[in-house]
Amino acid sequence: MISPRQAVLAVSPPMRGVLCITAGALVLTANDGLAKYLTESYPVGQVMALRGISIVFLLIAYYVLSGRTSALRVNRWSHQLARAGLMSASTICFVSGLSQLPIADAIAITFAGPIIAVALAIPFLGERVGWRRWTAILVGFTGVLVIIQPTGDAFRIAFLFPVGAAFFGAMRDVLTRRISNTESSSAILMVSTTMVTLLGFCSWPLGWQPVQLEHLWIFAISGVFVGGAQYLMIEAFRLSEVALVAPFKYTSLIWAVLIGAVFWGDLPGIEVLLGGLLVVGGGLYILRREAGRST
Repeated sequence: MISPRQAVLAVSPPMRGVLCITAGALVLTANDGLAKYLTESYPVGQVMALRGISIVFLLIAYYVLSGRTSALRVNRWSHQLARAGLMSASTICFVSGLSQLPIADAIAITFAGPIIAVALAIPFLGERVGWRRWTAILVGFTGVLVIIQPTGDAFRIAFLFPVGAAFFGAMRDVLTRRISNTESSSAILMVSTTMVTLLGFCSWPLGWQPVQLEHLWIFAISGVFVGGAQYLMIEAFRLSEVALVAPFKYTSLIWAVLIGAVFWGDLPGIEVLLGGLLVVGGGLYILRREAGRST
């Protein structure tokens, strides 16, 4: 009988990358509710810091107890710090955008990230992206716009924040793919999380709130979710080309709709169903093309 691990390993690396980023999008979407709940009681910087501490502690504890601390070794500090800086910049821009724009507009602009990542992967990674894949990516992005329905109020100076988040996030993903040959996923996660955590602690002088005892486990679970999601996404860019896996970040909207329907009874409207079909259709076409290339 084939074990689950053997079944996963039997799948080609590109397809494992798609599975990783899709699962990562699911876990990250599941965490959004926890993050929103925490930010109602604590500043964003405090949430970033305490959640980050949970991830760092769990990573160190796991690798020390398992005797695998070598997995955290950093080989190229310049590359690691560059990625951590891009991740921090993307986080700052996105949070700043949310504070000044309608959430739908901020998210819609940020979802241009996969398109930017694919464009950057061509000159920086030498990836080849044909017109069919570009078409599938743009169809998926159209589906995102149909679901979110941005208001148009974003077309002012504040829209530069989510644009920056999309750009820095795309550069982070491309750099992740580039350094994955020399750096382990665990080391990448550790360095980037540590920098974002330190960034969160810099907000301490601006005023933190006393942590309520009943919220400690929520911080811990949120840390596990974010850490797990980031690890899966790093693995995705290690296993697959950016042009293949980046568009599957759009599945986070599908997960959000499903979670809302199952747990809160929020049934999707016709625009959500239509947008979801476009997102899924674009993804399935990319998968079909990839399967054809592999055979």
